[in-house]
Amino acid sequence: MSKFSYDYERPGLTVDCVIFGLDLEAETLKVMLIERDLEPFAGMWAVPGGFVRPGEALEAAAARELREETGIADVFLEQLYTFGDPKRDPRGWVVSVAYYALVSPEKHSIRAATDARQARWFPVDSLPRLAFDHAGILGTALERVRGKLTYAPIGFELLPRKFTIKQLQKLYEIVLGTALDNRNFRKKIFGLDVLQELDEMQKGVPHRAARLYKFDERKYRQLVKRGLSFGL
Repeated sequence: MSKFSYDYERPGLTVDCVIFGLDLEAETLKVMLIERDLEPFAGMWAVPGGFVRPGEALEAAAARELREETGIADVFLEQLYTFGDPKRDPRGWVVSVAYYALVSPEKHSIRAATDARQARWFPVDSLPRLAFDHAGILGTALERVRGKLTYAPIGFELLPRKFTIKQLQKLYEIVLGTALDNRNFRKKIFGLDVLQELDEMQKGVPHRAARLYKFDERKYRQLVKRGLSFGL
C-alpha cells in the first residue's frame, strides 16, 4: 500500500446543524440551541454540532451530533455552507460544514446529552450570545430559508401534518417577516394545486372551525416533472 505525505497542515472538520421550528401559537420562528458543557465557551449557547469521526460521512456526522445533543432524529438535513475562517475556533484551524432543517417541534421530544448541558428552542429574534461564529451560521441559514420558502415547498415541514390555510399563511408571514394579503395568498396557493382538501375540520378551537388540508407531495413531484415550479 502506498503512503503519501502532505506538505500542508490539515484542518479539523466539524459539522453544525441549524434546526428551525415554528411556534404557531406564539407566532414565532424558533431555532434549537444547546448549552455547551465543555470548553471552549462552556456555559454558552451554540447550534448543535461537533467533530466528524474518522471515516464518517458528513451527513451521517451531522445526524449523529444532532441526535446525541438534542434527541432530534429522522429529519432531512440540507447542506448549507462551509465556514472556514482560520480563526473561527480558538482550539485551532477548524472547518465546519453547516446543515439546516425545518421541523415541527411537537413531533420531536428534546433530550440533551453528551457534551450539551441542555437543549432549548429560542425565538430567532431573541437569541442569547452564541459561541464560535454560530451567530453568522444561523444568520446564513435564516437567509437561505427565507429565500427558498418562496420557490420550494419547504415550509410544510414546519406545520402539523394537517393544517388550515390560515396556519399556512401565518407560517409564511412569520418566516418572511411580512403581512400577506389573504385573497392573493389563497389564490396563489390553490393555484399551485399541491394541497389535498380533507373531509375534516378543526376541533377544540374557540372560533369557527376551518377546513383542514395536507400537502400532496406526490402531486407536487408530478408537477415538477412536467416543468411547473412552486412559487409564491
